[in-house]
Amino acid sequence: MRSTIIASLIFAAVAAIPTAQSAAQDTTHRAMAHHATTRRARVSLASQAKITKDSAQKVALAQVAAGSTVKSSELEKEHGKLIYSFDITVPGQTGVEELNISAIDGSVIAHEHETAAKEASEAKAEKAEKKAAKKAWKAKAATSDTTKKP
Repeated sequence: MRSTIIASLIFAAVAAIPTAQSAAQDTTHRAMAHHATTRRARVSLASQAKITKDSAQKVALAQVAAGSTVKSSELEKEHGKLIYSFDITVPGQTGVEELNISAIDGSVIAHEHETAAKEASEAKAEKAEKKAAKKAWKAKAATSDTTKKP
């Protein structure tokens, strides 16, 4: 009786190994799919832009003092408009100048000064937004996985 129980436990453990490996592969495939989806979204936005990032950056730098440098930049859709967003450090000033330049016609959409505190707050909010989007994506992926199984 005891040997039957031990044999059953060993069989169950061995049978579970491919399942665990399969689950690990599935997670890896989902992560790769998420990365590809995110990359496709960036490529899609870039294909919609009518002006280059370099041109938009020149427009942004022309709006601030000489010697200013671009701290960060991104192409994004904001309030339904495709924009290049630049955070620019200006010599002798704290915080950054945030400039939004239209990716369609190169016009200045917005220009505002951000204090270090406001910049940190925005970064925190953006991180939370990305985390929520990732959680939603994982939930959707888990739901689609369960619907595929018989």
